[in-house]
Amino acid sequence: MFLEQAPNNDASYGWIEVICGSMFSGKTEELIRRLKRAELAQQKVAVFKPSMDQRYAQNNVVSHDSNEFEALAVNNAHELLTRAQGYEVIGLDEAQFFDSEIVAVCNTLANEGMRVIIAGLDMDFKGVPFGPMPQLMATAEYVTKVHAICSQTGRLAQYSYRLDPNDDIVLLGETQEYQALSRAAFVQAMQERNSKIAEQGSGSSDTTSA
Repeated sequence: MFLEQAPNNDASYGWIEVICGSMFSGKTEELIRRLKRAELAQQKVAVFKPSMDQRYAQNNVVSHDSNEFEALAVNNAHELLTRAQGYEVIGLDEAQFFDSEIVAVCNTLANEGMRVIIAGLDMDFKGVPFGPMPQLMATAEYVTKVHAICSQTGRLAQYSYRLDPNDDIVLLGETQEYQALSRAAFVQAMQERNSKIAEQGSGSSDTTSA
């Protein structure tokens, strides 16, 4: 478990923490835990999330276990430069959905002395690094990777497999649309998914030819 570090001797600089993993791995739960500890330490805390994520509540970040923390939805990363002023700790949930400017913005906030705590999916449903997350992980002082439990094997899961046939990279959903899978289960599931897509494509071609 991550333990808060001692304050930086140079008070003019903060740092970046990234909490990453698959869906249902407890990313938001860990984010909320750190934010609540910061509040207990009498620090000024502000939390933000992308405006597109309205699955649970418009003005809260909410974990799958229904823990929540008041948050402000923003339309883009640039908004954070003004909205985060005056706070000591900044929380960001679903960071994979922010635009690419989020990397520069988070580093700017850390350079201004803020502790920036980021939670997000590290890979999309195809197992590809998701949005700005790789760059955020590379520039962060602390990276915590959390895991779910594979719904098929019971092993640690790091992949978010999409049950829905929709092939868009961004598709907000829950257990009806996604399941957490281990590497072995994910590879098999993707092979079966790709085979079905190939069969459907072949069927369409045959119909067209006929």
